[in-house]
Amino acid sequence: MIEVQHLCKTFRVAKRGAGFGQAVKTLFHREYEEVKALDDVSFSIREGEMVGYIGPNGAGKSSTIKILSGILTPDSGVCRISGKVPWKDRTAHVKDIGVVFGQRTQLWWDVPVMDSYELLKDIYSISNDTYQSNLEELTSLLNLSELLKTPARQLSLGQRMRCEIAASLLHSPKILFLDEPTIGLDAVSKLAVRDFIVKCNEKYHTTVILTTHDMQDIEALTNRIILIGKGKILLDGTLFDIPGVGKGLDQAVADLYRRFRI
Repeated sequence: MIEVQHLCKTFRVAKRGAGFGQAVKTLFHREYEEVKALDDVSFSIREGEMVGYIGPNGAGKSSTIKILSGILTPDSGVCRISGKVPWKDRTAHVKDIGVVFGQRTQLWWDVPVMDSYELLKDIYSISNDTYQSNLEELTSLLNLSELLKTPARQLSLGQRMRCEIAASLLHSPKILFLDEPTIGLDAVSKLAVRDFIVKCNEKYHTTVILTTHDMQDIEALTNRIILIGKGKILLDGTLFDIPGVGKGLDQAVADLYRRFRI
């Protein structure tokens, strides 16, 4: 399903000191620093797996997801998803994936949620029968009936995230990328989102890749974790492969970060 081999990605970041003088100086001489976001990253994920992709801020999680979804092109390495190269076969690839970025939206801000869904239907060329069937099921499972006529800007964060997840699944994707999908949600909304993701995986055998700092999400949803730090894969296994997990997952993961100095 997903094969990643030796991915590397480096970003060139402009640097300058604080103050007006330094700002003027950069007009004539700009200094750059190269940041290695991904450094020889390799892994494979089978169809139907639910994988937690974890690591501290700046570890390379979002860069990996953006490459897997075709948004970024790596400097080197191989990535094939269902036989397609994401950044080369983007039109065909996006029909097989759904992406939810917890801090970004794919809903149009000032129009009712239903209008955004209708536009996504046209973008993905979803047939009328498939669209109606998926919409009815998602509306029921995620309790969206009262939200579809509401503009996205008037929704609470929890309401919007439920609508975002539904939007990513309207076209029946085979793979779901979830980047911080429960960020800022209350306990009730978190449980509703987790329960839905599990049902989606069980019913449709959807492959799920979850990146989050919430270890409760990892524990509730995934049976495999991949730990990345400083652009390198440091651990690929189950939760029980984390030393000291018996004393609490959050503490065990924090200790693991310190052990690897990330």
